[in-house]
Amino acid sequence: MFPRISDLINYIFGTTINIPIQSYGFMMAVAFVIGGYTIYLELKRKEKEGILPVRQKKVLTGAPASFQEIFYSAIFGFILGWKGIGLIADYSNFSNNPQEWILSGKGSLLVGFLGAAVFGFYSYYTKQKKQKKEPEWVEVTVHPYQLTLSILLIAAVFGIIGSKLFDVAEHLTDLAQDPIGTLFSFAGLSFYGGLIVATFAVVWYASKHNIRFPHIADVAAPGLILAYGIGRIGCQLSGDGCWGVINNNPKPGWMSFLPDWLWSFNYPHNVIDEGIAIPGCTGPHCSILPNPVFPTPLYETLICLGIFVILWLIRKHLKTPGFLFSIYLIMNATERFLIETIRVNKEYNILGIHLTQAQCIAIFLAILGISGFFFFTWLDKKYRVKSAT
Repeated sequence: MFPRISDLINYIFGTTINIPIQSYGFMMAVAFVIGGYTIYLELKRKEKEGILPVRQKKVLTGAPASFQEIFYSAIFGFILGWKGIGLIADYSNFSNNPQEWILSGKGSLLVGFLGAAVFGFYSYYTKQKKQKKEPEWVEVTVHPYQLTLSILLIAAVFGIIGSKLFDVAEHLTDLAQDPIGTLFSFAGLSFYGGLIVATFAVVWYASKHNIRFPHIADVAAPGLILAYGIGRIGCQLSGDGCWGVINNNPKPGWMSFLPDWLWSFNYPHNVIDEGIAIPGCTGPHCSILPNPVFPTPLYETLICLGIFVILWLIRKHLKTPGFLFSIYLIMNATERFLIETIRVNKEYNILGIHLTQAQCIAIFLAILGISGFFFFTWLDKKYRVKSAT
């Protein structure tokens, strides 16, 4: 596997470079950018069609820099100097384990304080140059697509918080043994936990800008499934443990034209060092699974890309706001429920039925999706009546 992007580059080109960018994190970033772009396109399309409103907002111009603005700029400058310059000075340790280094107290405090002073002063200086004798309020137009970056940042922050909370709830023993390590580790993130918490946060933010829940839900649906599929590529590249159960069965005849690793795979050099030692391998990530397993991240990527294509093709033909999101919930829940049958995960005994946490949530989301057709139909009729009066 390729825990870092440089591992993949070295494998393809035979180089020996060391770039401290983890494959999983890199693909997550790519997923956010591409998913965010689909949100941007949908916000722009819905505004053009008159579905989403353009908002007028008053902003104060010509005022001096506030303490809050200077403080935030100084904090950013401190972190940039402390960690940014610090990692250059301590690059060898950083490149070996960037995650641990970032979460540690290592860095250059002197440069951090210098960065705080520079950024704080710059914030003050730029405001002073634009300061007027009499600050005035001016009205500006805010287009829905201009909210894309804010939506992505909110989704990212609350998504990580939610995914970590749901994962910790499933591994309370690890939390008791190592609370700091468990809470601040980037390993073990629950997609559904992130989806649920991020959804509430984004809906709240959108409502503040007069974008109704059904519309923002439809806008996000294609991007959500696309981002999830791309993110699973990171799971496959790094070998983060999100693989399937042991698969020693012979490859079916209809898959004969495909490489063997699409049917079963040992995940050599996986990032979590699961399995047995690889003979002759030295350094980190020298383990391989003793038995091949289903490469479920690849299956999810392929399925999710298919779901994205379907949602993208039908999005303009659904007239009731919220229907696209309902279809997304049903298709996503079905995909996840089925993939969990061949995926390694902790199971719970619920009334004699063994289900994983993801399957329980998938059932709930499927029910929500089906109910959504009735709810959004009622909500749309109510909104139309209200608008008419």
